[in-house]
Amino acid sequence: MTMTKKEALLLAAKELFGEYGYAETTFKKISERAGVALGLLTHHYGNKEKLFLAAGLDVLDDFIIKLREACSQGDTGYDSVMNFCRTYLDYSVTPESHFLVLVRCSPYSDMKTQTDRDIMYEKFNQVPRELEYHVRRGIEDGSIKDLPAHETTSVLTCNLVGAIRTRLLTPYAPANLYDEVLKFISRSIKND
Repeated sequence: MTMTKKEALLLAAKELFGEYGYAETTFKKISERAGVALGLLTHHYGNKEKLFLAAGLDVLDDFIIKLREACSQGDTGYDSVMNFCRTYLDYSVTPESHFLVLVRCSPYSDMKTQTDRDIMYEKFNQVPRELEYHVRRGIEDGSIKDLPAHETTSVLTCNLVGAIRTRLLTPYAPANLYDEVLKFISRSIKND
């Protein structure tokens, strides 16, 4: 399947925002990487902020789809939570996911307009809401300990985000960090 020029620009943007961050990524770098004239970048996306929003939303849409697919494979709430966590961590190290766009570029700090911030905030909030749904499901079906669902979801999210940042952005991560995080989460929530 041949990629359109607009798709090539979006792909180049995701790669470059992930590699260099928002501030260091220029329209010129994006157009050169995509092999597309600079004028088409402005034509399709308007400005860097709109392109950043499009790149972030594209990654988030794919991420949410993958998380939901993984959760749907769980027979119990516990199974779905563990599938969610495993998929979340695996997605972060899958090169074609462009997950670094979400790690390197704050979706909030680089958005100049409140409208863009609100769009990104709402999209990002779908991730913990999906997790909380399955935590509640597990509590109800007895596969997860009787824990406060919202607070448990927040702690699980912090564990996942912290593990990803440690693995991707620091030299301190042991090779088996993600496996250990999953074991820790399982011990913390599983109703034995």
